[in-house]
Amino acid sequence: MIRRFSFYGFLKNQQYYQPFLVLAFIEKGLSFFQIGLLISFREICVNLMEIPSGAVADICGRRKSMIFSFTAYIVSFIIFGLSNLLWQFFSAMFFFAIGEAFRTGTHKAMIFTYLRLQNRIGEKTKVYGYTRSWAKIGSAFSVILAAIFVMASSNYTSVFYFSIIPYILGIINFAGYPKELDGQPGGKVSLKHMTKHLWESLSVSVKRKSLRRLILESMGFSGFFKASKDYLQPILKSAALSLPVGVMLNETQRSAILVGSVYFVLYMASAYASRKSHIICDYAGDEETAAHRLWGANFIIYIMLLPFLYFKLYTLAIFGFVLSYLLQNLWHPILISRFEEHASETQGATVLSIENQAQSVSIMIIAPITGIAVDYLKRGNFGGEFWPVSASGAAIALLAFLSISKNNKRKS
Repeated sequence: MIRRFSFYGFLKNQQYYQPFLVLAFIEKGLSFFQIGLLISFREICVNLMEIPSGAVADICGRRKSMIFSFTAYIVSFIIFGLSNLLWQFFSAMFFFAIGEAFRTGTHKAMIFTYLRLQNRIGEKTKVYGYTRSWAKIGSAFSVILAAIFVMASSNYTSVFYFSIIPYILGIINFAGYPKELDGQPGGKVSLKHMTKHLWESLSVSVKRKSLRRLILESMGFSGFFKASKDYLQPILKSAALSLPVGVMLNETQRSAILVGSVYFVLYMASAYASRKSHIICDYAGDEETAAHRLWGANFIIYIMLLPFLYFKLYTLAIFGFVLSYLLQNLWHPILISRFEEHASETQGATVLSIENQAQSVSIMIIAPITGIAVDYLKRGNFGGEFWPVSASGAAIALLAFLSISKNNKRKS
């Protein structure tokens, strides 16, 4: 089953649009503020559907939830490819949000259920990190294919259509999952039952201090990362145009070469980081100490990025963004393992969905605000337009690092 879990991650990350998403939106005439609005809308929709989707997965069955998720993704890819107007992009984002909401916490819960059935729950960080590494390997291969698609078509839109194929294969993969990975679904599904399950899971997440703290950490670390990571794309495009190579190629093709090369290295390195995340815990002594140290490293990276982005030293800034990707992939398996310790088997998918919902809240706030700041600085003379990204990230990381340090002292 671990091979099937890994194959799921490999297929799920055949997201050929991902390295070029912002560039595709810019190509179709959208501003950074409009892009931020789209991302915010997506997260609002995910936010509304996230917890109910986890409850549906826990009650109706996780395999059905995953198949429904991948079907919604396919619909969104079709609409993205055909869209030219802003409202059409909003409809595509709606279906994409459905896919996200019904997928996120569900598959993680299936992995943990399998480990419990096999009496291997003590290996949770190692196994989850391993399966996540295959997702990053999938991303590495997908970015090479995506760059080829963009080079061949001289536009960014074609990548949406090619993304449909691996998601169909993903649905076939889910059909082979054993029934016991559905968790403990109830035989009778009713609105009353689902509401009760949802309320119980929410109560646990809010009242239990340890879960509440983990949710806040997720909002600050993963939420900000997801809201800001795609600014690497226009930075790579600017760097590509300044390089004295490939002068016979057009602007789109030159950016495709650099984007593909950097993202391939980035995803392969992220796969290694995810697979080795358990070593950080072993070295630190426990998962809590490891998380605290990663917050400190996060602060250092964003502080380092600040002068690079302000003075438009984009080659150095690319290196900083790669480091932030590596850190995120060390962080995520540790965070999910910390959540597993505080959630029951019957509420696993729902609690992890609450964690993703919390991320959505932070993303839907951060994305449009950052977009406005970048658009404003692009029109003025205040240094490079992307420096607010690093300034905000450094502030959040410092606050979290200090608050976790105080919490550990109180425990001592």
